[in-house]
Amino acid sequence: MKHFFVTGISTEVGKTVASAIITEALEADYWKPIQAGELDNCDTKKVKQFVSNLKSQFHDNSYALNTPMSPHAAAEIDNIVIDIKEVTPPKTKNNLVIEGAGGLFVPLNNTNTILDLIQPNYKVIVVSRHYLGSINHTLLTVNTLKEKGFDVAIIFSGNKHKTTEDIIVKMTNAPIIGRIEEEPYFDKNVIKEYADKFRATLNKI
Repeated sequence: MKHFFVTGISTEVGKTVASAIITEALEADYWKPIQAGELDNCDTKKVKQFVSNLKSQFHDNSYALNTPMSPHAAAEIDNIVIDIKEVTPPKTKNNLVIEGAGGLFVPLNNTNTILDLIQPNYKVIVVSRHYLGSINHTLLTVNTLKEKGFDVAIIFSGNKHKTTEDIIVKMTNAPIIGRIEEEPYFDKNVIKEYADKFRATLNKI
């Protein structure tokens, strides 16, 4: 069984929708190790609402923090310190989709970042969305992961921006899973359409 770690080049780039699509495409389990804020409508609940298949299981966060801030700061407000030894993947015989928080270098405590949660056998999927500076953020993210020895693929999110995407493809040489368009809304049907579209490429990763 494979573990797919979904990270973004920044915050609010579409990781949760991408995670839902991958979960649906592979009928995989889903796990968000660290949730900061929005506990009443957390990413796990959002993904669960998007997924149609009956096989996927949704695992509890290792840390559920009350404040929508960087995890290290949200943990401090809750009077705790995140210990990455306590962030252990759930036991499952299914494929597992793991959603990060923000980008690779979002701090968890004084020494660890999101990058430290990615284990050597994980396949990493980077969600890249066009904005001023996104080329730099994408190249930094992908190159850091490759230097660490990870297999990396990219999902583009939002409206197409040809010059941005072309240079990212040329300079990273990473497989492109596909694009999640700027849809008017996302629901189970839309997620399933993307899942059907991305499934063959995901199975090759």
